[in-house]
Amino acid sequence: MIENVEKFFALYEQDAQLRAKVAEAEAGYPGSLEIREAVAEYALLPFAEELGLPFTVKELRAYETRVKLQRIKPAGIPEEGEEIEEPYHYWLLDYGWESELK
Repeated sequence: MIENVEKFFALYEQDAQLRAKVAEAEAGYPGSLEIREAVAEYALLPFAEELGLPFTVKELRAYETRVKLQRIKPAGIPEEGEEIEEPYHYWLLDYGWESELK
């Protein structure tokens, strides 16, 4: 549920301990960090599940897409070659490459 993604990231933003646990799991990920879907499944989704807020990679992608569109909208559509500064940390979007598993 995309609502669970929203709730999880609300907790994530407020809870330094949760962020530290997720960062530790991400640092201990045995695969390539560029395969973000696998990293999310290994280092993010288990914590969401523990908190009773389970969601899928597909729901995470939908949430991040919505967040990105909301963040870009006020600034307008960028010109070709122009980059928008994104201080937000996305787990899937614009980060390396994805696995072929969907």
